[in-house]
Amino acid sequence: LTAAGIELLHEGRRLLEQLDAVANRVKRVATGWETQLTIAVDDALSRLTVFELCEDFYALRPPAPMGASSAPAGPGTRLRLRTEVLAGTWEALVGGQADLAIGVTLDHAPPAGVKVEPLGTMEFVFVVAPHHPLAAFEEAITDAVLVRHRAVAVADSAHRLAPVTVNLLPGQDVFTVPTMQAKLEAQLRCLGCGFLPEPIAREHIAAGRLVVKTVERSRAPATFSYAWRVPS
Repeated sequence: LTAAGIELLHEGRRLLEQLDAVANRVKRVATGWETQLTIAVDDALSRLTVFELCEDFYALRPPAPMGASSAPAGPGTRLRLRTEVLAGTWEALVGGQADLAIGVTLDHAPPAGVKVEPLGTMEFVFVVAPHHPLAAFEEAITDAVLVRHRAVAVADSAHRLAPVTVNLLPGQDVFTVPTMQAKLEAQLRCLGCGFLPEPIAREHIAAGRLVVKTVERSRAPATFSYAWRVPS
């Protein structure tokens, strides 16, 4: 074969593989499996747990479509993960950018067409770096003291819904970061103070890289749920 012929052979094989993949996805639609599932995950939740769930999903073996000689190798659904923060997780679902939202926090009844189930609670701890000025405080830290120190906050990813702010004081200097991992890094570097999910801060507290402090405005455990849009 000429160079052009070899390229045509390779491209033809690739196109045939794509046609087979499309045909398989069409068959799976007939069995009730989505071709793509977009999942919005709140940034406070463990990435490790999310990927373990994805592993379990890809290991599923749905029944073979009618007329097929064997079951497909997996569910055939393409997963797409997106990370959201605070109200952004809920907005992604109700706005149609996600089919499933994991880690939503609701203080109102869900709208029609959306199903919500409880997921669990998570403790938050107020932590600072060992060389932060607040690390030397032995009594509960009051708002009057706290307002004089920079807070680190993760930006709400919502664009249309009203953004949520948590435990920020009027007039307090704020260092805003895009992710919970960035917030952790900022507080390890003594760029500010604030609440972190206890599971994220745990190993750094044990190693002495972060110090837990008591504040008067204690934060209640966050209650998370998961939600999805019910097909009409």
